Amino acid sequence: METAEYLETLDREGRLLAAAADAAGTDAEVPTCPPWRVRDLLRHTGVVHRWAAATVADGHPEARPYGEAPELDGAELVAWYRESHRLLVDTLAAAPADTECWTFLPLPGLSPLAFWARRQAHETTVHRYDAEAARGGTPSPVAAGFAVDGVDELLRGFHARSRSRLRSEEERVLRVRAVDAGADAVWTLRLTTEPPVCVRAAEGAAEAELSGPADRLYLALWNREALPRVTGDESLAALWRERSAI
Repeated sequence: METAEYLETLDREGRLLAAAADAAGTDAEVPTCPPWRVRDLLRHTGVVHRWAAATVADGHPEARPYGEAPELDGAELVAWYRESHRLLVDTLAAAPADTECWTFLPLPGLSPLAFWARRQAHETTVHRYDAEAARGGTPSPVAAGFAVDGVDELLRGFHARSRSRLRSEEERVLRVRAVDAGADAVWTLRLTTEPPVCVRAAEGAAEAELSGPADRLYLALWNREALPRVTGDESLAALWRERSAI
């Protein structure tokens, strides 16, 4: 996906998140992310938006601490979130393509600007789903191509980091497959006592496979839904559920 596509998604998803939060009310429980209420969701996501915007705008070469959310609630908190989202979108849209700043996932070939547009598009989509779960009703769809991109970021980015807890005392092999997104929407993870090694291919034999439509697989791997389908050794699916949280 191109940076402009990520920005378009980020813009849309943040607007949907704010609308769902407004409809649910800030005291509503977030069933997909307990024990949060909507106010916690808005404060977290708004702070992350402002942190990402400042990282890009100021060209920070290293990690910087998150800021503090204001002591707002109700309609004022929703308005603050909307301002935070707008600041992020406008900052990324105005940033030069060759912007240099800190990033935090091992994703070679991705520019810092593309990294932040991608990361915030996925961050916002997952939390938009949380806000809509709090509101109730039918959630907004996640496009298959975007879902595949998010699965790839999770498996080859987040779980390639040293802090990934997805490990096994004995070597195990887990396959992940989006069944509706083409032959290349498949990943193989080798689990050991070190961070997982993931390749985007059906490489060798796997002991278990997690599969399903791309949109459902995306939400399931971010622990927002149940895994659509598990074949093979169920203990590997249990390992994912227990240790994959970011």
